[in-house]
Amino acid sequence: MLETDLAYIGGAEALRLFRARKLSPVELLEAQLARISASAEPLNAVCFTYADEALAAARQAEARYARGHATGALEGLPTALKDENMMAGKVTTYGSLLYSDHVAEANAPVVQRLLDAGAMVHARTTTPEFSCAPFCHSRQWGVTRNPWNRDYTPGGSSGGAGAALAAGLTTLATGSDIGGSIRIPASASGVVGFKPPYGRVPSTPPFNLDHYNHPGPMARSVEDCLLMQNVLAGPHPRDIASLKPGLVLPVDRGGVRGWRIAYSVDFGFMEVDPEVRANTLRAVEVFRDLGAEVVEVDLGWTWEVYHAAATHHATLFGAWLADYLDREDQLTTYAADFAKRSLSVTTRDYLASLGVEGGIYAQFGPMMEGYDLFLCPTLAIPAVAAEFQMHDPLRINGVDIDPYLGWTMAWPFNMLSRCPVLALPSGHAESGVPTGIQLVGKTYDDAAVFRAGLAFEAAVGGWYQSCKTRPALPL
Repeated sequence: MLETDLAYIGGAEALRLFRARKLSPVELLEAQLARISASAEPLNAVCFTYADEALAAARQAEARYARGHATGALEGLPTALKDENMMAGKVTTYGSLLYSDHVAEANAPVVQRLLDAGAMVHARTTTPEFSCAPFCHSRQWGVTRNPWNRDYTPGGSSGGAGAALAAGLTTLATGSDIGGSIRIPASASGVVGFKPPYGRVPSTPPFNLDHYNHPGPMARSVEDCLLMQNVLAGPHPRDIASLKPGLVLPVDRGGVRGWRIAYSVDFGFMEVDPEVRANTLRAVEVFRDLGAEVVEVDLGWTWEVYHAAATHHATLFGAWLADYLDREDQLTTYAADFAKRSLSVTTRDYLASLGVEGGIYAQFGPMMEGYDLFLCPTLAIPAVAAEFQMHDPLRINGVDIDPYLGWTMAWPFNMLSRCPVLALPSGHAESGVPTGIQLVGKTYDDAAVFRAGLAFEAAVGGWYQSCKTRPALPL
């Protein structure tokens, strides 16, 4: 098997091969470490590697498989951590110069669960400063580039994770999503990402108490994403918001025949790039071919919804960032600007944003009683430039767009925080950059989005099966 093919073996398939002793965790890890080394300059998706420790863990996993000993759910699978997930004894910078030497004292809940399941943490992926941007560059780590076209961003804030998965640098990766930070890079990088319902995956204070915040899994396939989600999910004694009981998702390949699926390409008010629109409508046809009734719906939303989400981000996330303004000379421009904008937001503004949030669910929830699923694009354009700044002009269909999150379509479902959302690739633009769709479920109906995702993935044949369907890299 070629090293490239080896690096792209899916997690579920790798586990089957490990158990059959046809593949060693060491072989898989070495293939991905080689690609990390070769991709450092063209992509810049990985900021730390833990090669020696990961190789030692891989040898231990290999021995357990050889002896037929009990193994964890992710035993021997290379897994990359976003540079915000604390791992005891390791530097976690949050993409900021302010935390260049910050060493975590304890594992974050998601990290501990991955390690307990036998995952091998071999790399840490880049993120914009404090995960506050939908692109992926920082003064700490420089510019992370899209494997499909290096002129573009892989998305953010889990941008390094998206790029690393697409480039075959890891099998699994952690992400977090407070305004689309799992789903934006899933779309721009052409991978799979899951925003769980609020509380499904435990987090740490203070943002475990922000219902916009959702840690979650990223992978190259729906099954791998599901496999990882089953490890991450469940109540945790350190997180009062974590849900009981734990939910274990089945690999349900029952399909969507007879389902009713609602969709909207533009939410009724957003400008959407023609290539994104075309790829979304092709995805709609895939679901129709699978036997679902797919119906376009009018959500009745306006830009008021967007501004309410921005207010929420400024009130909590922005206020948290504002504590760093006394060291503004070390911040990125976008982080400092975001923090400054938050200073003028009042509690009345926040209360008004909650009113908008409640209003959209008062419409969306009853509508979904007549449907099994809602489908829409993830991004309104394939991606912005790799070096994009928040003050850069942005136009879609000749219309000026807010460069903050006005080109993304993930944030409404942080507002509708109890709805699970699975982000899937929908195709590619002429630039080579992927496009994506979101499958949105009813509140806490995680199983539905994974069942639909598995059906869609099977219908399109997956996304990384051969060299022809992978990004061409100078590796």
